[in-house]
Amino acid sequence: MRRNLKKMFALVTGVTLTATLAVGCERQADRVSYNISKQADNFNTIRQITVINCIKGETLFQMTGKMSLKVDAAENQLEVTVEDENGSYKKHFIGLSDNVTYTVEDVTDNYVDNYRYTLNFNPKMWIPAGIETID
Repeated sequence: MRRNLKKMFALVTGVTLTATLAVGCERQADRVSYNISKQADNFNTIRQITVINCIKGETLFQMTGKMSLKVDAAENQLEVTVEDENGSYKKHFIGLSDNVTYTVEDVTDNYVDNYRYTLNFNPKMWIPAGIETID
């Protein structure tokens, strides 16, 4: 009886240990990806967003700075929260559609001011408005 109890305990311990090791296995790439995302969402890296008109192949604008991103699929928009040099936060919304997309780059290694963010619009995308006066 005692011998069977020892065998049963050893079997349960072995199965538990094997299951724990199998669940604990994580790819290094998954861990690195998680850590990079966490660093960026804590405003510790510099990112650059480029929004592109896919039909015309033109850049609509770029935004560079310390920022956290969230895709709101229900509203079809990208929510961008940025940190400025005063430690204040601002939120921007980028509307997405079937012909507008974006890319995000980590540009921390490039020289960029840690606290200032820039937003660059493509001037060719602005259509000048003419004003007519009727007497």
